Amino acid sequence: MALLMEHQFRQLPADRQVETRPFLDAVSYLPTFFDCLGPTIFAPVKSDICGNITKIKAVYDTNPGRYKTLQMLLEAEKEMHGGDWPKVGATLELMWLKRCLRFIQVFLQNLVDGEKDSSNPNLIRVNITKAYDIALKRYHGWFVQQLFKAALYAAPYKSDFLKALSKDAVYDMFSRMNADLDYKV
Repeated sequence: MALLMEHQFRQLPADRQVETRPFLDAVSYLPTFFDCLGPTIFAPVKSDICGNITKIKAVYDTNPGRYKTLQMLLEAEKEMHGGDWPKVGATLELMWLKRCLRFIQVFLQNLVDGEKDSSNPNLIRVNITKAYDIALKRYHGWFVQQLFKAALYAAPYKSDFLKALSKDAVYDMFSRMNADLDYKV
């Protein structure tokens, strides 16, 4: 939770421009989210996200002034790549990262909304499936869709997922050292 507070997205300015550097700093914490879903089975997703972020950062680092906002980056690449754009460069990587963010958003919203498998309410397969269907499925071929279906069987229980999400070094330290005080102010 502390990381979220420290790296939350800033309020967008009136022109709705997203600054590239703070965006990259914020999304750099996304790969660990997939550890909560299953560090082994979601390792390819985590690797893809890390690759997307690394490639966008590499383009940004070549000229931070020119690529100060994501829109500036896309506009520059559109001009630079011509007819190959948006199928190349940081634009392509940002597109996949955007889709991943949508997957996480739909998944978490679905959990909050309380959608569950009536035969086993502690499973999160129904939530992951809905997020996948909405955010990613149409962009994947048959083989990747089958891999995803297989990965669902390794998804954690909701209770285990929530425990994994709540792991925080500061909370863990206080708990381990029995330093939490239970009083009201």
